[in-house]
Amino acid sequence: MPRAPYPHAALRRLLHPASIAIIGASPRQGSFGLRTLRNLRGFGGAIHPVNPRYDSIEGTPCFPALAALPSVPDCAIVALGRDQAEATIADCIAAGVGGVILYASGYAETRKPDLIAQQARLAAMVEGTGTRLLGPNCLGATNYAIGARMMFGRMPEPRVPGTQGGDAAAIGIVTQSGSVSMALAQAMERGVTVSHAIPVGNAADVGIADLIAYLAEDETCRAIAAVFEGVEHPRQLAEAAAIAARAGKPLVIHKMAASEAGAEAALSHTGALAGNHAAYRAILEAEGAVMVDSLDAVMETARFLAKAGSPRGRGAGIVLASGGFGVAAADAAAAQGVPLPQPEGTTADILRAHVPEFGAARNPCDVTAMALNDGTAFEASAGAFLADPAYACLMVIYPYADAFGATRFESWRRLAARHGKPICCYWASEWLEGEGVLRLEAEPGIATFRTLPRLFAAIAAWLKRDAALSQPATIAPTPAPIRDATAAALRASPDRVVAERAAKALLAPYGIPVVPERLVRTAAEAAAAARDVGFPVALKAESPDIPHKTEAGVIRLNLTDTAQVEAAFDAVMHKALAVTTADRIAGMLVQPMLPRGLEMLMGARIDPTFGPLVAFGFGGVMAELLRDTALLPAPFTPAAADSALRRLRGAALLDGFRGAPATDVTALANILSDFSRFVADHADTIEEIDVNPLICTGGSITAVDALIVRRA
Repeated sequence: MPRAPYPHAALRRLLHPASIAIIGASPRQGSFGLRTLRNLRGFGGAIHPVNPRYDSIEGTPCFPALAALPSVPDCAIVALGRDQAEATIADCIAAGVGGVILYASGYAETRKPDLIAQQARLAAMVEGTGTRLLGPNCLGATNYAIGARMMFGRMPEPRVPGTQGGDAAAIGIVTQSGSVSMALAQAMERGVTVSHAIPVGNAADVGIADLIAYLAEDETCRAIAAVFEGVEHPRQLAEAAAIAARAGKPLVIHKMAASEAGAEAALSHTGALAGNHAAYRAILEAEGAVMVDSLDAVMETARFLAKAGSPRGRGAGIVLASGGFGVAAADAAAAQGVPLPQPEGTTADILRAHVPEFGAARNPCDVTAMALNDGTAFEASAGAFLADPAYACLMVIYPYADAFGATRFESWRRLAARHGKPICCYWASEWLEGEGVLRLEAEPGIATFRTLPRLFAAIAAWLKRDAALSQPATIAPTPAPIRDATAAALRASPDRVVAERAAKALLAPYGIPVVPERLVRTAAEAAAAARDVGFPVALKAESPDIPHKTEAGVIRLNLTDTAQVEAAFDAVMHKALAVTTADRIAGMLVQPMLPRGLEMLMGARIDPTFGPLVAFGFGGVMAELLRDTALLPAPFTPAAADSALRRLRGAALLDGFRGAPATDVTALANILSDFSRFVADHADTIEEIDVNPLICTGGSITAVDALIVRRA
């Protein structure tokens, strides 16, 4: 099991130091030590260059060794090569230094066994001590709250929170790559406030999860933006996400290396484990994190969530002075699944009273170009949307970046402050750094986006996150007799593959409805069983050696009389004996054919990295046609299952399609939740489970086939 993320206090001296030593400082132009010293000119604490060759560097006294410093520094930045790193870190540990930043590269990222071992030795050195290690292969760390750019790279000049109007929405940036950290932090140049920018490099000790947990409890950070290729312990990352959620800190994550090529690049870049992208999304979103699919969405989304607070409404309103942009906005909202409720009651009355007849008194609301001369219509319409509890936010556009266009900011600011709801501004102008950009970013109630898809994706994520965090998190435990009896039966199974009949018998006590059946051993018994259960029937071979019956040809459907059943018995037995021996065939299952319905599937695997994961979606032909499944970490609540079902691309099928009866989604969600309890209860015994199909016919839901694979 991975350790818990480091507590805030464990990283305080490393990331919020009162004194800093630069070991290996040098006056040589271009050296990492000199760059670091210059980057720290805005730092208010003590700075101690360490190098026996120099008495001072650019006016700052230089000390011959760590032991010669007037006091033990909180943080030591090691600007030395790999060959001197271990001895230097040993000195820091012995002296009681709170944290070490190690620039040196050439460790695990090389994939060379001896250099991987060197990195492991660094981690072992600091383990159990009071000295934390950031790196190796690390650019450094920046804490803007104290003006400390503890790094050799380039970052924007420090901006102390409190000097900008938007400082309450400061973002803490956590990355693996130093270049990505620098690039994201330059959002400060357009007015975004950044509290920290911290790349972890190879993360021999302090990792992404530790930094997320640290920022979750940092008073200067309002939201966290994390970008990484992979981490060694994703469950540790999920725990950090839960810490951020409990602290009320929105966490926005971009997981790179989603493709096979990207994963290979990740391995060569930092030695990270890329892992499974869908599994990352499942475990992190379950803990309240927001996953974005592109790097350029990270800062916009984090800034919006930092400003937005909790949504008070479930839809978005749109007010603008352009019919064309209104159509584009409606398309983008639909693509991201953001509701655009049509105004009713008082809201509709206000729109009709203020919008010209050649405009659009609806949502999107086009107040027309008349708003250029008289802002009354816009302010009244926008205020009506924001006052309406149906709307969580308002979208506006900034199409022309000039001094006249910026005059509308005051109206937006008043509206956002008065109603306590965010205004999302689409910066439609191609002059990306034009008039008003700094002022707009500084407004605490206004979030700026450069594209409509990113704007509505952020709103969708905001609404989804709030719904997930509002759901009851408690899951009733399985009664001990059921759990223990199932565990005993799994352990007693003679085969690694638990065949259909035994698998369904294990699932049934957990509330999974299964099809009735008879196990028979002769053609005559099969005919008698078919008469008892009622025609038409299905006939299947039962053997742990034949997990996939259709591919093996050992299943027959829609048998309507005893002659067909007897003939099918002989044919299926012949096929089964071609796969395995007679002693491995328990017999044949005779089952009644269920009415046609919507076929769903549910399955699970116990991932050694991510833990128990449950996948569910449309089965049968739809499984191959739509490839439409949801993935959730087990166990999960019925509410979480219901929400995931509603997000399936084919969700409309659940409500009935072309005369088909609607599925009882509440019952289906309960079954999925019960299944997830089974998976979580027995994660130490099973490796994977497959239930397919799960036939839904109106209010009836039945598992027709099942397979359990135990751990080897």
